[in-house]
Amino acid sequence: MAARARPRALFAKAMGGRKPKVARGVLSGTMLNCADNTGARKIRLVQVIGYKGRLRRVPSAGVGDLIMASVRRGTPDMRRKLFRAVVVRQRMPFRRAEGLWVQFEDNAAVIITTEGEMKGSEIRGPVAKEAAERWPRIASAASIIV
Repeated sequence: MAARARPRALFAKAMGGRKPKVARGVLSGTMLNCADNTGARKIRLVQVIGYKGRLRRVPSAGVGDLIMASVRRGTPDMRRKLFRAVVVRQRMPFRRAEGLWVQFEDNAAVIITTEGEMKGSEIRGPVAKEAAERWPRIASAASIIV
């Protein structure tokens, strides 16, 4: 009984290298803004990498998750190609371990290479702390971390 009485914030450091639980607010097929300067403007979530689902459940991603996305609007050389991306903002509110609720104005992602490096050189807009902790290259390029 004593273990249940502890606040959840104490367990956040005990998680180690695992990712925090973020409500998955970006479904498969969702259009996201591209927050970097690669030339893509809008991307569509095609697949969540590492997602283990259930029959007839739509795959979904949260902040900091790695996804496969196709570029729908952007420069002609980027359009209709698949890229790996990381979700950096989501509209659906999610709760942090310290009890704070976080919600952004839009859904946004950053295109990365297969090695985990950013394809662009800068990020427009804020980046969630959960994504910055998991992806150090994104954290170094971000101007605002919320």
